[in-house]
Amino acid sequence: MNTSIQEAIKLVEAGHPESGLKKLADIEPDLPDEDKAIVAQLYYEWGIVDKAISIVNDLHELYPDESELTCFYAELLIETDQEEKALSVLETIPETDEAYPQSLLLMADLYQMQGLFEVSEQKLLKAGAILPDEPVIDFALGELYFTQGAYGKAVRQFKKAAEEEAVIGGVNVYQRLAESLSSSGAFEEALEWYEKAVKENPEPNTLFGFGFTALKAGYPKTAIKQLTELKEMDPAYSSLYKPLANSYEAEGLYEEAFETAKEGIRADEFNKELYLSAAKAALKTKRHSKAKELLREALALDPGYLEAVHTLLALFLEEEDDESIIELVQEVRKYGEDDPKFSWHLASAFARTEAYDKAREEYEDAFLHYRDDADFLYEYSMFLLEEGRQKEALPLLKKLAELDPANEEVQETIFRIEDENSFE
Repeated sequence: MNTSIQEAIKLVEAGHPESGLKKLADIEPDLPDEDKAIVAQLYYEWGIVDKAISIVNDLHELYPDESELTCFYAELLIETDQEEKALSVLETIPETDEAYPQSLLLMADLYQMQGLFEVSEQKLLKAGAILPDEPVIDFALGELYFTQGAYGKAVRQFKKAAEEEAVIGGVNVYQRLAESLSSSGAFEEALEWYEKAVKENPEPNTLFGFGFTALKAGYPKTAIKQLTELKEMDPAYSSLYKPLANSYEAEGLYEEAFETAKEGIRADEFNKELYLSAAKAALKTKRHSKAKELLREALALDPGYLEAVHTLLALFLEEEDDESIIELVQEVRKYGEDDPKFSWHLASAFARTEAYDKAREEYEDAFLHYRDDADFLYEYSMFLLEEGRQKEALPLLKKLAELDPANEEVQETIFRIEDENSFE
């Protein structure tokens, strides 16, 4: 390598990028073409793509048959969003050229970027037919299949790549394989590969995937270990807090779950799921007032957050706070959110507060969804009987008797109604 280029590299690496880049700019016009290609590669590695492409464009015009240079030129064109030009450049490389498989890989990337996944797959399979033992091609196919959600296919390709290389293109192959296995539901096998991936490079995304998968697989202690390590490495990685809180909860460590969720809220105050996690942990530690406060904060972020609504409703039901039940459901409905259980809860609350007409309307709506629910049928039929609507209650009681034939109270009620009345 030219000594002047070496001096420029040393300046950049020593923390003097301006001096190093100035030196390159000064010497570049007088360099032989081979060294100009080296300078272009340096510019590319340092993120100065415009200078790199300026040099390579001139070199490509001089040496259109230099296939490696052509591939590099195409990479730069892709980097600068000149996709059509990149494709036309790559198509000039003949199938007999050694660089042809590389050109197919680049074309596959281009087609994948354009959403043409089948064409991308065809290019990669063609490259694989030429170089059947090339892990880079297996890895590229794995990435393509993973993007499409074809996790089974991705697993097969990543396994082939992992047999040859741990890292390809700066990417941890073990991590990709573990993520694909986890996404396909093969949690146990995924954990084996996550262990290898973490040994290779314990970076944040790998630690998170390891911890998240461990929780899914039913190993909360392992999840706590990995996610705690991630928290120590990068406390701003806000996605870690919910699974970490859930892991503590799975271990019965409710105080730790509560504190972890609160830490998460400090890291990401707009994450509604963290407020819900904190609220659930607060309920486990008998902090009902705090739980209600956290649930209301979750609903302030998303008034239609149904899981938070149901959790808060359950709390109001436990406290027999009918006014709050009515107020909450009516407020949520204003935002266009609804759920069959809302009608049931409202019906019960209206009945207990003696708003019988409103209760009847809600019971009628709820019946459409709970016609085979024994608890609902019992409650609704008792309401109708109290209202003196025996004729309407009777078919509900008969349905209830079918669902629960051992219920003597229901059988006796049916007998009494039929004995006292003659409905046509």
